[in-house]
Amino acid sequence: MPKLLLITASSPEIRRVRRVRVLNFQQITMPYLASRVPQGWEVVHVDEEAEEIDWTIDADLVGITFHTPSAFHAYEIAGRFRSRGICVVIGGPHVTLLPEEAAQYADVIFIGEAEGLWEEFLKSFVAGSYLGSYRQTGAPCLENVPHARKELFHRRDHSNGVLFATRGCPRQCDFCTISVMYRHTVRKRPIAEVAAEYASFRGTVIIFWDDNIAGDMEYAKGLFRAIAPHRKWWSSQASIHAGRDDDFLEAAAESGCKQLFLGFESISQQSLAEVNKGFNRAEEYLPIIERIHAHGIAVQAGIVFGFDHDTPEIFKDTIDFLESAGVQNATFNILTPFPGTPLFQRMEAEGRILTRDWRKYNSRDDVVYRPKRMSAAELLGGFRYANARFYSLRSTAKRLSRSSVQWWWTLPLNLAYAYQWRRRRA
Repeated sequence: MPKLLLITASSPEIRRVRRVRVLNFQQITMPYLASRVPQGWEVVHVDEEAEEIDWTIDADLVGITFHTPSAFHAYEIAGRFRSRGICVVIGGPHVTLLPEEAAQYADVIFIGEAEGLWEEFLKSFVAGSYLGSYRQTGAPCLENVPHARKELFHRRDHSNGVLFATRGCPRQCDFCTISVMYRHTVRKRPIAEVAAEYASFRGTVIIFWDDNIAGDMEYAKGLFRAIAPHRKWWSSQASIHAGRDDDFLEAAAESGCKQLFLGFESISQQSLAEVNKGFNRAEEYLPIIERIHAHGIAVQAGIVFGFDHDTPEIFKDTIDFLESAGVQNATFNILTPFPGTPLFQRMEAEGRILTRDWRKYNSRDDVVYRPKRMSAAELLGGFRYANARFYSLRSTAKRLSRSSVQWWWTLPLNLAYAYQWRRRRA
């Protein structure tokens, strides 16, 4: 029986950065790929966010998926197994963005989505006739997707299940890797199949790991109606369009939505326009937040600092707004021009990329480009100020007092973030 070792790679550096996040949801690539492995294989999954790799494991094949900050770490993992004569296949976002680089470090690379090609490769591997690269040239069918193998979920992420209903996003933001990887299209699983997998999880807290669950509003409303009878709680990320549609919000709330992560990115309209995200209208943010709160749904704001129009005043102005709006939670990031994106190409042409050390592309601890209206030190310092102030006891009290939505769990979460942030900066 051939043995397959699947690794969700996470470098020590990125693990340290992520500790402050408190919630670090299960990555689902490998549990879904494992469900497509033919019978007769033994499958082991190591998620480095939760466990260490057993370097003595007797595997016939090793598969690794990773994001850009963990690229060098993943290459080291591949090298160690290849030195033992074990075939190594790698894929994921970074491989898709930089296939020529990745091909130097593995026996096989996967470019783009793996469905269909993965099964073809495994069959060829057994026959000893596999290729060196597999590239997805079209959009794979998302019908009859096997349920992810739940026994391969290893993270303690405070959820009872993680799944996806859609893939991709119709928007084309210059800094986003999703539009590059999935070519600006939204793919959807049949609603009945998603509802069946949703129902299969024990417990009541579910995460939809979708790039934009509001990418197709009518599909989303149909999905919400289908999952409502199961009476679970769920959260997902969505574009700003979710907050403009009361029918969407009503259906989401009735189906158990407790929080939406919204990519506000910036309170500066100039900054939004410069990265092709002008469909976000900053003047709409407050009424959108209020509309979402009116449906009993908490808001987690996605904020990015470091756009070309940002000045040092952006940090205080942003927190002032989030406090006045009563936003329950926020995720702050430093603008990061990931390779392969239009933002990276523009900054590279302008000579503003400071390093290609992918370990620094973590969006929290390092600035990898030359900002225009502040120094790199000011950007990093402002990012730290925003986190410290937002998750301070004073800010938490101010924000949550403005909206009592979901306070019973958002208050403990804020306190946990505050503790982790103070601990990290100590």
